[in-house]
Amino acid sequence: MKTIKKDSTSNIWLTEFWDTSTYDPYKKEIKKHPFYIVFTDSVYASPIERKKVITSRYGWRNRRPHKGIDIDLITGDNVLAMLDGKVRYVGSQAGHGKLVIIRHFNGLETVYAHLSKQLVKINDMVSKGQTIGKGGTTGNARGSHLHLEVSFKGMYIYPEYLFDFGEKNRIRSQNIWVTKNWVTPHFHNSKRQSLISICDTYEEALQSEKKQQQIYVIRQGDTLSEISKKYHVSISSICKNNAIKKTSTLRIGQKLILIKN
Repeated sequence: MKTIKKDSTSNIWLTEFWDTSTYDPYKKEIKKHPFYIVFTDSVYASPIERKKVITSRYGWRNRRPHKGIDIDLITGDNVLAMLDGKVRYVGSQAGHGKLVIIRHFNGLETVYAHLSKQLVKINDMVSKGQTIGKGGTTGNARGSHLHLEVSFKGMYIYPEYLFDFGEKNRIRSQNIWVTKNWVTPHFHNSKRQSLISICDTYEEALQSEKKQQQIYVIRQGDTLSEISKKYHVSISSICKNNAIKKTSTLRIGQKLILIKN
């Protein structure tokens, strides 16, 4: 039997809030950030066996938060565990369809959704790179793809902040601080990757938290020029952080990310 290499020196994460009957056992817990995550490895296993093409990112999408990323695949493709861990949940959700949730030894959980078939059971120990299911279109899926989420104590993290989804499967840092920015979908646009700057120390995380970031909801008569002057944020910054142009039409109810450096 293969010995699984742990991402921490303790198995506490495999007992704390270990509920195999619910999607999010941390729902009632107070969310605190910044928080610290440690990896003992520098690479992860790709969740699919083909080139990773992200079709939708973590962020605001169709007036709703998209808490993970969508990776293109073909129905029936193998879906693999990104890290060693233990299966906490196997079931179905209205939106996600058939899914598997794995708790890892550093407290992270990864969610693999829209599966056509689940190949593991609750409480199974799984190895990095092990096949845990088959890709599909179950749930609310427009075309076959893998919906992948990464969370810590019920806080859904921007997956690309932790993992580089390029060919080398790099974990961005073995010691990483996660700030409010990276657990708030409203601050990101699902159509493009946000600019990633890793916080390796607590001091860097605190400094990052001090950046004033807010969501502005467009009202009748608003213009980019007026919003820029009122909130002291440049028009170019507003456009860059919201993937819009200076000539874009603003819609009533539309949400804009405003970031002050």
